[in-house]
Amino acid sequence: MRDTRESRLLLVLLIAIAFALITVDIRGGEDSPVDGARQAAATVFGPIEDGVATAVNPVGNAIGAVRDSGERHDRISALERENAALKARLGSDDRNRSRARELDKMLKTAGAGQYGIKGAEVIAIGAAQGFSWTVTIDVGSRDGIKRDMTVLNGDGLVGRVTTVGPGTATVLLANDPDFTVGTRMEKTDELGFATGQGDRPLSVQLLNGKSKVKKGDRLVTFGSQAARPFVPGVPIGEVVRVDPSGGDLTRTIYVRPYVGFTKLDIVGVVVEAPRTDPRDTVLPPKPAPPKTKPTPTVTVTVTPSSGGADVQGRSESRDGVQGDDPGVASGDPSTPPDDTPSDGGQGRSTPGTTGPNDQR
Repeated sequence: MRDTRESRLLLVLLIAIAFALITVDIRGGEDSPVDGARQAAATVFGPIEDGVATAVNPVGNAIGAVRDSGERHDRISALERENAALKARLGSDDRNRSRARELDKMLKTAGAGQYGIKGAEVIAIGAAQGFSWTVTIDVGSRDGIKRDMTVLNGDGLVGRVTTVGPGTATVLLANDPDFTVGTRMEKTDELGFATGQGDRPLSVQLLNGKSKVKKGDRLVTFGSQAARPFVPGVPIGEVVRVDPSGGDLTRTIYVRPYVGFTKLDIVGVVVEAPRTDPRDTVLPPKPAPPKTKPTPTVTVTVTPSSGGADVQGRSESRDGVQGDDPGVASGDPSTPPDDTPSDGGQGRSTPGTTGPNDQR
């Protein structure tokens, strides 16, 4: 439409009519005169609007999904990274707490025996060194480690150092068949030599074939001259089986070691021996014996009935003992004996008494 005077007048007229209709609609409220026209328009144009919305909304949603997919993917990636970091931190914290407990236990053992130790971590097992039971630790000559030093942990004897490098060392474990250590029994001080048997208990030869040993007795290291390769007093294990002596000069016992050789982590190399033999002070305290529950005792008391008391009294009177009937007890012949069987089933007459039937 061209911009002419008539078109301008028509536009002004339409605007004026629109304002007039709006005013009338507002003032009319629910009874507005244009309400019918509005409903008619809704009836006509409503289905058209619904169809257009049905066709257009999926397109709009798809555009929005494409626009938000990048942000959502970035958010998911960030959450996955946070989750992985939290899991790693949780696992690290658990491992650190476990190692802290091992270190604390080892320090208490070293303190009880007055051992000067150098802490180390097991970094390899003995597959690279052959078929022997060995481990590699992360300390060496730069840390003051020398050959034939005792190695322990919080549980007891681990082994001895056999090979030393600048930053690492090899430890022969106490359960290796080539491993031998002098032993001393707790309290009795019986001496012997323990030899490793792999995953089986240690075999200990006691020097005294007549020594009294029982299951549960405990052993510690006897110690070597100049404390090399073994310092005294390190816990070894407890007896699980005793072979009969059989008159031999020595006696064989079998000892379960305190140390779990398949799960070593934190160990300590004894770089300074104690000034005095700690004897049995490094051994862990024995567990208290389990408390036995008392066995309940049931006591049954029988109260005699009146019939039983009557039988007892009659029996005593027949034997000439003081009873309940004074006539029978005194042997008065005027009182006839009771020949009728009593409640106890006894029907004989009482000896020493005389009745009328006997006189006839």
